[in-house]
Amino acid sequence: MKQMRRAKQQLSDADALKLLKEGTSGVLALNGEYPYAVPLSYVYDEGAIYFHCAKSGHKLDLLKACARASFCVIGKDQVISEEFTTYFRSVIVFGTVEIIEEEAQLRSALRLLAAKYSPRESEAHLAKEIEGALASVCILKLHVEEMSGKEAVELMRQRTKCAY
Repeated sequence: MKQMRRAKQQLSDADALKLLKEGTSGVLALNGEYPYAVPLSYVYDEGAIYFHCAKSGHKLDLLKACARASFCVIGKDQVISEEFTTYFRSVIVFGTVEIIEEEAQLRSALRLLAAKYSPRESEAHLAKEIEGALASVCILKLHVEEMSGKEAVELMRQRTKCAY
């Protein structure tokens, strides 16, 4: 991966992974006639990011032509108007996307998504929802090959002051 221009602002791998795990939405970017970027809910698990979508559509058409993608999550975006800046923290990943077709993998990914977005629901209710979704859902699995995070210099300075 290309070296970050402002390397002091680069998040550690652990901080970037934490942001990725805790985020609730991000933007998946795909190659096409024009770049195509779409906001999605997701879940991260063991080196991969899972998304759900319909069984047909523009995303799938693009992925069938080129499986390479990037995904960006913004963990903080605070406009500080009096300083003419934004305090931000984000992570971007690069990798290849696989369309999951095996039923056990579909169930597993749906369970991960359900656990993240509906943690208080009963196991019986989650199982019912997963069964109802199986026939109409497609699961995409982004295999994370590279990841980097970055934060505003002001946040970096706050963090390093607190570290002493």
